[in-house]
Order: sequence, then C-alpha cells, then structure tokens
Amino acid sequence: MTSSALRVLVAPDCFGDSLTAVEAATAIARGWGSARPSDQLVSAPQSDGGPGFVDVLASRLGGLRTAEVSGPLSDDVTAQWVFDEASGTAYVECAQACGLALLGGPPTVDTALAAHSRGVGQLVDAAITAGATRIVVGLGGSGCTDGGRGLVDALGGLSTARDRVAGIELIAATDVEHPLLGPMGAAAVFGPQKGADPDTVAVLERRLADWATELNAIAGRDVAVEAGAGAAGGLGAALLALGARRASGAAVIADFTGLADDVAAADLVITGEGRFDDQSLHGKVVSALTGMADPARTEVLVLAGQVTLTAEELAAAGVGAARSITDFAGSVERAIDDAANQLEGLARATAAERDATGGE
Repeated sequence: MTSSALRVLVAPDCFGDSLTAVEAATAIARGWGSARPSDQLVSAPQSDGGPGFVDVLASRLGGLRTAEVSGPLSDDVTAQWVFDEASGTAYVECAQACGLALLGGPPTVDTALAAHSRGVGQLVDAAITAGATRIVVGLGGSGCTDGGRGLVDALGGLSTARDRVAGIELIAATDVEHPLLGPMGAAAVFGPQKGADPDTVAVLERRLADWATELNAIAGRDVAVEAGAGAAGGLGAALLALGARRASGAAVIADFTGLADDVAAADLVITGEGRFDDQSLHGKVVSALTGMADPARTEVLVLAGQVTLTAEELAAAGVGAARSITDFAGSVERAIDDAANQLEGLARATAAERDATGGE
C-alpha cells in the first residue's frame, strides 16, 4: 500500500555533542526522502539557545562572522557569530567561547574553578563594534560557572558595560528558568556537570553570592532570583543586570526563522534531540513545535537518541509518535558513535513503515 505524498517539515534540535541541528536535519531528510521520494521536504533546523544556536541561524540568515576570542581556560579560540545587517541583529552563542567542548577534555575540579566567560564578552564587544542594535545571546552548554563576570570584565566592568549596551536591545536566549543561587542555582544544579565536586560547588556558590551583590547593586533589583539568572553558569544573571530581557531560546529561533509559517504549511513535522524526556516538554524545541502544530492538528513525530516518555505522556504532549536511535542501533555506544548514519537509518525505517501501512 502506498500513501499519498506529504509536505514534511524537518526541524530537529542538536543531538548533544553527536550531531548539530543542521547535521541532524540533513540525516533525517536523507533517510526519509530515500523511502518516500514523493514527499516534499523542508529543512528547518532549530535550537533552544545552546550549542548549535549560531549554526542554525547561519543556515537560515547567512551573515556568519568569526572572531578570535578567549576560550574558557584563556587559550584563544575561533568563535562564530551571526550579524543580520538588514535587521541590525547580532546572534552570539556562549558555547562558541566558553562551551564544555572547549575545555580540551573531560571537565575536572580544576576546570570548574578556572573556566570563565570572557570570550562571550568579546563576542558581544564585536557585535557592538559592528553596529548591532539588537544582540541575542544564546545561553547553554557552557563550561564555566563565573556568573558572567568574565563577560562583564571583557566589556570594561559593570558600569562601563551597562553604558556600552545602553540603547541596544539585549536578549538572553535560554529555556533554563533556574535562579543564580541556592539549591536550584547555577552551581548546585549545573556545577557537577562541569566537573565540580561537592566542595567545589560550595566554593562556586560563595563566589556567585559575592558577585550577585555587585550585580544586584548595579541593576537596582535582585536579578539573582529572576528566572534564567542561573543559565550558562550564571551568564543569565550578568546579562539581566546589564539590562537584558530573557526570552525562550526555542522561541527566538522560531520567531526569527519563520517557523510558524513552515509548520502551518506542513502535513507532518519531524523533530528530534539527543534525549527526549520530560524536560523536552517545557520550553524546548519540541514543545514549541507541538504548540504550533496543535491548532491545525498537524502530526508531530520525534526521532531522538533516547526516549523516556510513555505513550500516554506523548499523547498528552501532542506528539504522535517517538522513535529511539538507541533502540534502532541496538546500543547507546553505536547510537552516539555512528549518530548520523543511525539517525538516517531510523528516519528511513520510520518512513518505510508509514508507506507500508498507508499512513498519511
């Protein structure tokens, strides 16, 4: 049995460190298209503000630029950012300058204490120098927990930094809602992922608390308790103190790439990410897509590295089906090491199954 041709929107997030969103979209489109060549495929890779943020925007907007900036451990790195001259908007990704992947190896106690965000400030400086009237900073995947002190220092200190961004619309793009301090703060929640043991978490917490006093004073309010202040090791707090507003990273990408129009024109939306779990349903790419697809009852299919949600949870979230690369590949190791081929194979198998059953 052969089903009719579909308009398919392919809009995945990145798959951890295994695949960028652009690479994932390419793999899905290749696999799906080989099994259903009559379908019309539109590729629209997405991001929630973390690693791949700039990659996704460059694929849609162009305007890719590079800058030599300080990495998280002070060695220079080549970072990419996007400047859309037509709108005067610059897009900066913190992971390009202080990402975990730039530590040179697995995070340790030493790197947890030493890593900083100075390079992110240098990227913001480049955007200011280029004449940006809006600067969107994607937060996520950072290897530091310095509260954005490095960013502020790179811009000349708190007072100078606030003066330099005055008149510029500054946006902290993140789906993290954690505050800066406390048991749900940057050090306690994300520090262990960056190599911090319990004693190191306590040291980082004290540093952040001292820094928060300065941030709150310059801002004239308690920015440390605001949602998103703990994003990217506390970079969110520094940006808020400089006058930024917080926006959903997934929504920022969706707005500036015209995702709603793409969803409205689709018969089927295929998305995905490294791990599809409960967090995926709150402010992430998948939740943004299901929200857009729901009014027209457009089906949403998720292809993910791992899937932990039940069928009931999927239905409640507006997801028609979710398939796991790990299950398809037979092991987590193969799913990670051969991610592109396995994702392509999963997409091909899922498309062939739909074709065989006459699904539309």
